[in-house]
Amino acid sequence: MEKVFREIEKNRDAIIKTLCDLVEIPAVSPLEGGRGEKAKADYLVNKMKTLGLGEAEVYNSPDPAAAGGVRPNIVLRIKGREKRRLWIIAHMDVVPAGESALWKVTAPFKATVKDGEVYGRGSNDNGEEIAAGLYAAVALKELGLTPEYETCLCYVADEELGSRHGISFLINEGLFSKDDIVYVPDSGSLDGGFIETAEKAAVWMEFTIDGKQVHASIPDRGVNSCRAANELSYLLDRAYHAGFKEHDELFDPPVSTFEPTRRLANVENVNTVPGRDTAAFDCRLLPSAPMETFERITRTVMAEVEKSNGVKITMKYLQKGCAAPATARDSEAVRLLEGAVKKVLSLECRVGGIGGGTCAALLRSAGIPAAVWGQANPSAHQPDESVAVEHLINETKVFASVMMGE
Repeated sequence: MEKVFREIEKNRDAIIKTLCDLVEIPAVSPLEGGRGEKAKADYLVNKMKTLGLGEAEVYNSPDPAAAGGVRPNIVLRIKGREKRRLWIIAHMDVVPAGESALWKVTAPFKATVKDGEVYGRGSNDNGEEIAAGLYAAVALKELGLTPEYETCLCYVADEELGSRHGISFLINEGLFSKDDIVYVPDSGSLDGGFIETAEKAAVWMEFTIDGKQVHASIPDRGVNSCRAANELSYLLDRAYHAGFKEHDELFDPPVSTFEPTRRLANVENVNTVPGRDTAAFDCRLLPSAPMETFERITRTVMAEVEKSNGVKITMKYLQKGCAAPATARDSEAVRLLEGAVKKVLSLECRVGGIGGGTCAALLRSAGIPAAVWGQANPSAHQPDESVAVEHLINETKVFASVMMGE
């Protein structure tokens, strides 16, 4: 593999440039004020041709709110010595920029290379992996090498908001088989020595609390939705933590987590008792945590707060999934990845589960084992999101190694 690694080093500037190009093509979901992934997909399809990798297949999921009315997913297939397929799946969509004033190094969608880091929204999540997969394939092509497996570079839409237009769409299209070797490089560690094989169930809920708005000088004539929302968050937090004591050392942290998160603005002025509040929870349940118990606790607390405050509470799930079966520790995907990481980084890998969600969980739920790996800092979704150039190059080498079956 040393010749391949030298070839990747020769392409260092081109890899960085491609990542910068990706950062400067916003791909925010229409649900969050963006236009989707079409511009980025068009760029990548053309880039694959320019690099001599061939013609990509495009699988469009209809979405009238997106540019071109579609959410594109692209697949580039590279013939291997074996017919068995190896997939490297990364996502094109990114989260919104957030508050621009918090970005200090660069504007969110202006790529900047500084002190060995590439800064910009999506550089870390998931542009690094898109560029790394591309140039791993380029290195093999330029050396005239054939991958061990049919290699499929798969760049998907809609990962940040549930994957309905992305990996779920492709699973329903029948693209994958249970014999495939699948990598989802969408989570990892700073040293690159962690392989994720399991994920907690992610449950996102939004509660709407309706009371009666009045002037703050006559609160007895209204029903304060803000107070009820505060009580709801507090009681749910306590009840969830009291109800779920399970530990699973495969995960870090080894417990289910329950976090009050977003609160939408209610009234603009101080001297008004609000009549509607909206609050959200992000919950991550261990596989051993019964969903029925979770739902029962939620209903019980909602009813208690409604009765004690005279409000009406409605709840909707923004996301609700059950924990998928873990990928086996001795699977081919994990074994190959362990060998590649040892070759590139001289590390013995740790294998475990995470609380965060990737589209690997959807593949596992469909019976398709998948391993998650990456080398990255923890700046995803933050102002001044960045990726170290050395991590980008290391990922390219690891991907080339698994493509060659080494």
